[in-house]
Amino acid sequence: MPLIRYLQNLSTGRTILWCYFIWWLLSIVNHFDGTPRIWLTSVGLSAIIGAALLISTQTPASGRWIWPDRWVTFRLFLMPFCVSSFSALVKSAGYLLIFPPTLRENATGASLIALFLLVVWSVKKTAHAAIGTP
Repeated sequence: MPLIRYLQNLSTGRTILWCYFIWWLLSIVNHFDGTPRIWLTSVGLSAIIGAALLISTQTPASGRWIWPDRWVTFRLFLMPFCVSSFSALVKSAGYLLIFPPTLRENATGASLIALFLLVVWSVKKTAHAAIGTP
């Protein structure tokens, strides 16, 4: 099954990125605003900053353009979109840094992340047990 295989091979860095995404998604769901300006601004910033990040990942000494993996490229554009939309939506919501003002929202976010980490850990543990490695 592709999802199980993906979770088995999930690196620590990508696991952390998924945790960030879960936190972003919960904040978007709780504070969604359908105003087109927010989303168009986020798309515009994503295009500008994503292009800059893509350029910055190139090897300048070679002088050749080397495209990173398609998922890396996707993340280089997704992260600025998430940051700009997050900041626009929570601007007046009473957040302290990245933390919502209510215990319920914080507990829900922490619980969803903990559940995700438990699933990843379980899948990896099962995979290691199946092949007999610690």
